[in-house]
Amino acid sequence: MEKNVSVPAKGKKGGINPVITMIVLIGLAMAIFYGLFGQPSNFEGGDTAKGHPLNFLGIIYKGGVIIPFLMSFFFMVIVFSIDRAIALGKAKGAGSADKFVNDIRALLNKNEINKAIELCDKQKGSIGNVVKEGLTTYKALENDTTLNKEQKLAQLQKTLEEATTLEMPTLEKNMTIISTIASVGTLIALMGTVIGMIKSFFALGEGGGSVDSATLSVGIAEALINTGMGIGASAFAIIAYAYFTSKIDDLTFKIDEVGMSIQQSFSAHN
Repeated sequence: MEKNVSVPAKGKKGGINPVITMIVLIGLAMAIFYGLFGQPSNFEGGDTAKGHPLNFLGIIYKGGVIIPFLMSFFFMVIVFSIDRAIALGKAKGAGSADKFVNDIRALLNKNEINKAIELCDKQKGSIGNVVKEGLTTYKALENDTTLNKEQKLAQLQKTLEEATTLEMPTLEKNMTIISTIASVGTLIALMGTVIGMIKSFFALGEGGGSVDSATLSVGIAEALINTGMGIGASAFAIIAYAYFTSKIDDLTFKIDEVGMSIQQSFSAHN
């Protein structure tokens, strides 16, 4: 019968609150859109409704009410990317992750478990935490006479898996938001595009056969501005998501690599 020889560390909380952050960023986007982009000085005659835009800010403002939400998507990707960059930097630990893995493997080959644990205390981070949990269990199992070798290896593997599972939420927090923006951004932009095209066709209908080119161009411009903003936000989110996913995969690979080395060392020396 298996028994627990170590208690995994408690789950960690960290990073920014996603709900509050998104609300603040949407509010910020609204303030910039109406307060800066919607200034009368950006339009002919100071008329934000009918005046032609005089600069790029005025052009963006003509994109309509969907634009602030697309702007907030840009802000969200930037803020959550910074949050993930900081979190993954801490997860990697104090020194080089590659050097840490190589040093741990070298110490395991020499069966110097205490020195390996000291190295984990210096490294810290997710890799150091998981490896230390495995090494602490390693030492406890060496002195355990109630389990056979297969049971000890199973317990060691279970401890490493539990420790890794507890670290994963810290690494993956808010990644869902970035991936959601990558897919939803184009849909929200499509909504703005459809609204702009509706305005254009409505202008055609009101003209009674004669085309009001000014009104028609405004609707088409609104549609294109929304399309461009949506594609930009989604592309930015896709790039960020792919980058941080690769970084997380790299960290988990290193954790798995060291975990396998710990199990092989235990099997060889016990």
